Amino acid sequence: MKSKTLSNIAFRRHDHRRCQQFLLAEADQHCHSLNLRLTSRRRQVLEILLGSHQPMGAYDILAELNRVDRAERIAPPIVYRALDFLLQQGLIHRIESRNAFISCVQPGHQCAAQFLICRDCEQVAELETHEQELLAEADSLGFAVDHSIIEITGVCAQCQKDG
Repeated sequence: MKSKTLSNIAFRRHDHRRCQQFLLAEADQHCHSLNLRLTSRRRQVLEILLGSHQPMGAYDILAELNRVDRAERIAPPIVYRALDFLLQQGLIHRIESRNAFISCVQPGHQCAAQFLICRDCEQVAELETHEQELLAEADSLGFAVDHSIIEITGVCAQCQKDG
């Protein structure tokens, strides 16, 4: 399985467990190659986000962590620090319109993020289409892109079918 094949996988039938395992292994490899620590808490947050193709808010992640780990009460700053690390490393994305987070289908990928968001089932697909063209256009205008997110909201094929 290649990262490229995971693009827009949210709207396709696939073995989600295999998808999760692949992306977690990619995240481990990415952090190892940069000599960074994917601590157990950071890994837990990433695993929660890898649990589906739906974005989650920080407090939803916090609730899930506290549900799983009842021995220790986890505070919001711990989740936000983990999210900051995962964002900085290109392991997750922030869905601006939802104030939520989703795992990246290309761990370590730092370029423009483009998403299709189903307003009914809330599945999110990450796209790579025309990314280089957008960045090249910005570069030709002398514009230095440091952050880019394109969010397209609509209805996925399955929700249209279920109608």
